Amino acid sequence: MSQFVQALTISAADGYPLQALLYEAQSELKGHLIVANATGVAQRFYRRFAEYASRQGFTVLTFDYRGVGLSAPRNLKDFEMDFADWGQLDLAAVVDYMHCDEHPLFLVGHSYGGHALGLLPNHDKVSRCFTVGTGSGWYGWMPLAERLKVQLMWSVVFPPLVAWKGYLPWKMLGMGEDMPLGVYRQWKRWCGMPYYFFDDPLVRETRKQQFAQVRTEITAAVALDDLWALPRSRDAFMQFYSGAQVIRRDVDPKELNLKFGAIGHMGYFRPVAQPFWDEILGWFTAFNAVH
Repeated sequence: MSQFVQALTISAADGYPLQALLYEAQSELKGHLIVANATGVAQRFYRRFAEYASRQGFTVLTFDYRGVGLSAPRNLKDFEMDFADWGQLDLAAVVDYMHCDEHPLFLVGHSYGGHALGLLPNHDKVSRCFTVGTGSGWYGWMPLAERLKVQLMWSVVFPPLVAWKGYLPWKMLGMGEDMPLGVYRQWKRWCGMPYYFFDDPLVRETRKQQFAQVRTEITAAVALDDLWALPRSRDAFMQFYSGAQVIRRDVDPKELNLKFGAIGHMGYFRPVAQPFWDEILGWFTAFNAVH
Protein backbone atom coordinates (compact mmCIF):
# COMPACT_ATOMS: atom_id res chain seq x y z
CA MET A 1 0.00 0.00 0.00
CA SER A 2 1.24 3.49 -0.85
CA GLN A 3 2.66 5.74 1.87
CA PHE A 4 -0.18 8.15 1.03
CA VAL A 5 -2.90 5.57 1.78
CA GLN A 6 -4.11 4.64 5.25
CA ALA A 7 -6.49 1.80 6.18
CA LEU A 8 -9.22 2.82 8.63
CA THR A 9 -12.15 1.35 10.51
CA ILE A 10 -15.02 3.81 10.92
CA SER A 11 -17.98 3.06 13.16
CA ALA A 12 -21.35 3.59 11.51
CA ALA A 13 -24.07 5.48 13.36
CA ASP A 14 -25.22 2.23 14.99
CA GLY A 15 -21.68 1.04 15.73
CA TYR A 16 -21.22 -1.28 12.74
CA PRO A 17 -17.51 -1.34 11.69
CA LEU A 18 -16.86 -0.08 8.16
CA GLN A 19 -13.57 -0.69 6.39
CA ALA A 20 -12.18 2.36 4.60
CA LEU A 21 -9.09 3.73 2.87
CA LEU A 22 -7.91 7.32 3.24
CA TYR A 23 -5.85 8.76 0.37
CA GLU A 24 -3.88 11.81 1.50
CA ALA A 25 -3.69 14.86 -0.76
CA GLN A 26 -0.33 14.92 -2.52
CA SER A 27 -0.43 18.61 -3.44
CA GLU A 28 -1.99 21.78 -2.02
CA LEU A 29 -5.26 20.76 -0.35
CA LYS A 30 -8.41 21.74 -2.29
CA GLY A 31 -10.93 19.83 -0.20
CA HIS A 32 -12.02 16.50 1.20
CA LEU A 33 -13.76 13.98 -1.06
CA ILE A 34 -15.84 10.88 -0.36
CA VAL A 35 -16.64 8.24 -2.98
CA ALA A 36 -20.08 6.69 -2.39
CA ASN A 37 -20.26 3.31 -4.13
CA ALA A 38 -22.80 1.83 -6.48
CA THR A 39 -24.87 -1.15 -5.34
CA GLY A 40 -22.71 -4.26 -5.05
CA VAL A 41 -19.45 -2.49 -5.96
CA ALA A 42 -16.47 -2.71 -3.61
CA GLN A 43 -14.28 0.28 -2.80
CA ARG A 44 -11.27 -1.23 -4.59
CA PHE A 45 -13.02 -0.48 -7.89
CA TYR A 46 -12.57 3.25 -7.21
CA ARG A 47 -8.85 3.04 -6.34
CA ARG A 48 -7.51 4.60 -9.54
CA PHE A 49 -9.91 7.53 -9.32
CA ALA A 50 -9.03 8.06 -5.64
CA GLU A 51 -5.30 7.98 -6.39
CA TYR A 52 -5.76 10.46 -9.24
CA ALA A 53 -7.85 12.83 -7.12
CA SER A 54 -5.30 12.71 -4.31
CA ARG A 55 -2.58 13.77 -6.74
CA GLN A 56 -4.78 16.73 -7.71
CA GLY A 57 -4.99 17.97 -4.12
CA PHE A 58 -7.96 16.15 -2.59
CA THR A 59 -7.96 14.00 0.51
CA VAL A 60 -10.13 11.07 -0.62
CA LEU A 61 -11.94 8.43 1.39
CA THR A 62 -13.33 5.21 -0.07
CA PHE A 63 -15.18 2.63 1.98
CA ASP A 64 -17.32 -0.49 1.80
CA TYR A 65 -20.92 -0.40 2.92
CA ARG A 66 -21.98 -2.96 5.52
CA GLY A 67 -22.53 -6.40 4.03
CA VAL A 68 -20.25 -5.66 1.05
CA GLY A 69 -16.54 -6.16 0.35
CA LEU A 70 -14.28 -5.71 3.36
CA SER A 71 -17.26 -4.63 5.49
CA ALA A 72 -19.13 -7.89 4.94
CA PRO A 73 -19.68 -10.28 7.87
CA ARG A 74 -18.23 -13.76 7.83
CA ASN A 75 -21.69 -15.24 7.22
CA LEU A 76 -23.76 -13.16 4.78
CA LYS A 77 -26.68 -15.61 4.77
CA ASP A 78 -27.92 -14.56 8.21
CA PHE A 79 -27.04 -10.89 7.86
CA GLU A 80 -30.01 -8.52 8.21
CA MET A 81 -30.11 -4.89 7.09
CA ASP A 82 -32.20 -2.30 5.28
CA PHE A 83 -31.07 -0.92 1.91
CA ALA A 84 -31.28 2.62 3.32
CA ASP A 85 -28.72 1.74 6.03
CA TRP A 86 -25.95 2.34 3.52
CA GLY A 87 -26.93 6.00 3.30
CA GLN A 88 -28.45 6.98 6.61
CA LEU A 89 -26.05 4.99 8.81
CA ASP A 90 -22.88 4.15 6.87
CA LEU A 91 -22.33 7.13 4.58
CA ALA A 92 -23.59 9.41 7.35
CA ALA A 93 -20.76 8.25 9.64
CA VAL A 94 -18.20 8.70 6.86
CA VAL A 95 -19.46 12.26 6.25
CA ASP A 96 -19.06 13.04 9.96
CA TYR A 97 -15.55 11.58 9.90
CA MET A 98 -14.42 13.61 6.88
CA HIS A 99 -16.17 16.90 7.63
CA CYS A 100 -14.19 19.85 8.98
CA ASP A 101 -14.78 23.60 9.06
CA GLU A 102 -11.52 24.55 7.33
CA HIS A 103 -12.08 22.79 3.99
CA PRO A 104 -15.18 21.89 1.92
CA LEU A 105 -16.45 18.33 1.77
CA PHE A 106 -17.37 16.90 -1.62
CA LEU A 107 -19.15 13.70 -2.59
CA VAL A 108 -18.93 11.61 -5.75
CA GLY A 109 -21.92 9.29 -5.89
CA HIS A 110 -21.92 6.36 -8.31
CA SER A 111 -25.43 5.04 -9.07
CA TYR A 112 -26.80 4.24 -5.57
CA GLY A 113 -24.23 6.69 -4.21
CA GLY A 114 -26.32 9.44 -5.81
CA HIS A 115 -29.39 8.11 -4.01
CA ALA A 116 -27.51 8.04 -0.72
CA LEU A 117 -27.12 11.84 -0.55
CA GLY A 118 -30.88 12.17 -0.03
CA LEU A 119 -30.81 9.57 2.75
CA LEU A 120 -28.21 11.44 4.81
CA PRO A 121 -29.33 13.02 8.06
CA ASN A 122 -26.24 15.27 7.77
CA HIS A 123 -26.39 16.19 4.06
CA ASP A 124 -25.83 19.84 5.01
CA LYS A 125 -22.16 19.00 5.64
CA VAL A 126 -21.63 18.15 1.94
CA SER A 127 -20.76 21.25 -0.11
CA ARG A 128 -21.14 19.73 -3.57
CA CYS A 129 -22.12 16.33 -4.97
CA PHE A 130 -21.29 14.98 -8.42
CA THR A 131 -23.36 11.92 -9.31
CA VAL A 132 -22.62 9.54 -12.17
CA GLY A 133 -24.93 6.82 -13.46
CA THR A 134 -27.65 7.69 -10.94
CA GLY A 135 -31.16 6.93 -12.14
CA SER A 136 -34.45 5.50 -10.94
CA GLY A 137 -33.39 1.89 -11.57
CA TRP A 138 -36.62 0.98 -13.38
CA TYR A 139 -35.98 -1.35 -16.30
CA GLY A 140 -38.74 0.43 -18.22
CA TRP A 141 -36.41 3.39 -18.77
CA MET A 142 -33.91 1.11 -20.53
CA PRO A 143 -33.74 0.26 -24.25
CA LEU A 144 -35.81 -2.82 -25.13
CA ALA A 145 -32.93 -5.30 -25.39
CA GLU A 146 -31.43 -4.23 -22.07
CA ARG A 147 -34.88 -4.17 -20.46
CA LEU A 148 -35.54 -7.79 -21.45
CA LYS A 149 -32.09 -8.81 -20.22
CA VAL A 150 -32.65 -7.19 -16.82
CA GLN A 151 -36.15 -8.62 -16.48
CA LEU A 152 -34.73 -12.06 -17.21
CA MET A 153 -32.19 -11.65 -14.42
CA TRP A 154 -34.79 -10.49 -11.89
CA SER A 155 -37.42 -13.11 -12.73
CA VAL A 156 -35.43 -16.17 -13.86
CA VAL A 157 -31.74 -16.02 -12.91
CA PHE A 158 -31.69 -14.43 -9.46
CA PRO A 159 -34.60 -16.12 -7.59
CA PRO A 160 -33.22 -19.70 -7.56
CA LEU A 161 -29.71 -18.50 -6.71
CA VAL A 162 -31.00 -16.40 -3.82
CA ALA A 163 -33.17 -19.27 -2.57
CA TRP A 164 -30.13 -21.56 -2.66
CA LYS A 165 -27.60 -19.20 -1.04
CA GLY A 166 -29.76 -17.01 1.18
CA TYR A 167 -28.24 -13.87 -0.37
CA LEU A 168 -27.55 -12.53 -3.87
CA PRO A 169 -24.35 -14.30 -5.08
CA TRP A 170 -23.25 -11.68 -7.59
CA LYS A 171 -19.62 -12.83 -7.44
CA MET A 172 -20.69 -16.18 -8.85
CA LEU A 173 -22.12 -14.36 -11.87
CA GLY A 174 -19.09 -12.10 -12.21
CA MET A 175 -21.28 -9.02 -11.79
CA GLY A 176 -20.03 -7.56 -8.51
CA GLU A 177 -20.00 -8.21 -4.78
CA ASP A 178 -22.41 -10.55 -3.03
CA MET A 179 -25.26 -8.68 -1.36
CA PRO A 180 -27.48 -9.32 1.68
CA LEU A 181 -30.96 -10.75 1.20
CA GLY A 182 -32.70 -7.62 2.47
CA VAL A 183 -30.89 -5.43 -0.05
CA TYR A 184 -31.76 -7.83 -2.88
CA ARG A 185 -35.47 -7.90 -1.99
CA GLN A 186 -35.81 -4.12 -1.74
CA TRP A 187 -33.72 -3.50 -4.84
CA LYS A 188 -35.83 -5.92 -6.86
CA ARG A 189 -39.05 -4.31 -5.59
CA TRP A 190 -37.98 -0.75 -6.38
CA CYS A 191 -36.52 -1.56 -9.79
CA GLY A 192 -40.05 -2.60 -10.77
CA MET A 193 -41.33 0.94 -10.12
CA PRO A 194 -40.86 3.90 -12.51
CA TYR A 195 -39.84 6.27 -9.72
CA TYR A 196 -38.00 3.72 -7.60
CA PHE A 197 -38.65 3.99 -3.85
CA PHE A 198 -40.63 7.18 -4.38
CA ASP A 199 -43.37 4.88 -5.74
CA ASP A 200 -43.24 2.52 -2.76
CA PRO A 201 -46.19 3.24 -0.41
CA LEU A 202 -44.15 1.82 2.49
CA VAL A 203 -41.56 4.61 2.34
CA ARG A 204 -42.83 7.09 -0.27
CA GLU A 205 -43.70 10.15 1.82
CA THR A 206 -40.69 9.79 4.10
CA ARG A 207 -38.31 9.62 1.15
CA LYS A 208 -39.90 12.61 -0.61
CA GLN A 209 -39.50 14.71 2.53
CA GLN A 210 -35.90 13.63 3.02
CA PHE A 211 -34.86 14.46 -0.53
CA ALA A 212 -36.73 17.77 -0.64
CA GLN A 213 -34.67 18.97 2.34
CA VAL A 214 -31.33 18.61 0.52
CA ARG A 215 -29.71 21.93 -0.44
CA THR A 216 -26.36 20.58 -1.62
CA GLU A 217 -25.36 21.65 -5.14
CA ILE A 218 -25.55 18.63 -7.46
CA THR A 219 -24.22 17.83 -10.91
CA ALA A 220 -26.00 14.72 -12.17
CA ALA A 221 -24.10 13.16 -15.06
CA VAL A 222 -25.01 10.12 -17.13
CA ALA A 223 -23.28 8.71 -20.18
CA LEU A 224 -25.38 8.32 -23.30
CA ASP A 225 -24.21 4.69 -23.51
CA ASP A 226 -25.13 3.92 -19.89
CA LEU A 227 -28.12 1.71 -20.61
CA TRP A 228 -28.99 1.39 -16.92
CA ALA A 229 -29.18 5.13 -16.31
CA LEU A 230 -30.04 7.09 -19.43
CA PRO A 231 -31.07 10.79 -19.15
CA ARG A 232 -34.78 10.05 -18.73
CA SER A 233 -34.01 7.66 -15.87
CA ARG A 234 -31.71 10.24 -14.28
CA ASP A 235 -34.35 12.95 -14.62
CA ALA A 236 -37.07 10.71 -13.17
CA PHE A 237 -35.03 10.38 -9.99
CA MET A 238 -33.34 13.78 -9.71
CA GLN A 239 -36.65 15.66 -9.73
CA PHE A 240 -37.07 14.65 -6.10
CA TYR A 241 -34.03 16.76 -5.10
CA SER A 242 -36.54 19.58 -5.44
CA GLY A 243 -34.82 21.96 -3.03
CA ALA A 244 -31.36 21.64 -4.54
CA GLN A 245 -29.71 23.21 -7.56
CA VAL A 246 -29.26 20.29 -9.97
CA ILE A 247 -27.14 20.57 -13.11
CA ARG A 248 -27.92 17.79 -15.59
CA ARG A 249 -24.99 16.59 -17.68
CA ASP A 250 -25.25 14.15 -20.60
CA VAL A 251 -21.85 12.69 -21.44
CA ASP A 252 -21.30 11.65 -25.06
CA PRO A 253 -18.45 9.10 -25.26
CA LYS A 254 -17.24 10.95 -28.36
CA GLU A 255 -16.31 13.88 -26.10
CA LEU A 256 -13.73 11.62 -24.49
CA ASN A 257 -12.63 10.17 -27.84
CA LEU A 258 -14.29 6.89 -26.92
CA LYS A 259 -16.52 4.54 -28.86
CA PHE A 260 -20.19 4.16 -27.92
CA GLY A 261 -20.32 1.48 -25.24
CA ALA A 262 -16.92 2.29 -23.72
CA ILE A 263 -18.40 3.98 -20.63
CA GLY A 264 -21.65 2.16 -19.88
CA HIS A 265 -22.64 1.97 -16.23
CA MET A 266 -19.18 1.21 -14.84
CA GLY A 267 -16.70 2.97 -17.12
CA TYR A 268 -16.93 6.33 -15.35
CA PHE A 269 -14.19 5.16 -13.01
CA ARG A 270 -11.98 3.29 -15.46
CA PRO A 271 -8.74 4.95 -16.67
CA VAL A 272 -10.21 5.62 -20.15
CA ALA A 273 -12.47 8.21 -18.51
CA GLN A 274 -9.65 10.27 -16.99
CA PRO A 275 -10.64 13.44 -18.93
CA PHE A 276 -14.04 13.13 -17.27
CA TRP A 277 -12.33 12.90 -13.87
CA ASP A 278 -10.80 16.30 -14.58
CA GLU A 279 -14.29 17.70 -15.13
CA ILE A 280 -15.51 16.31 -11.80
CA LEU A 281 -12.52 17.57 -9.85
CA GLY A 282 -12.59 20.90 -11.67
CA TRP A 283 -16.19 21.49 -10.57
CA PHE A 284 -15.21 20.81 -6.99
CA THR A 285 -12.18 23.10 -7.23
CA ALA A 286 -14.40 25.89 -8.61
CA PHE A 287 -16.38 25.80 -5.34
CA ASN A 288 -13.45 27.43 -3.56
CA ALA A 289 -13.46 30.33 -6.01
CA VAL A 290 -17.10 31.25 -5.42
CA HIS A 291 -17.44 30.58 -1.69
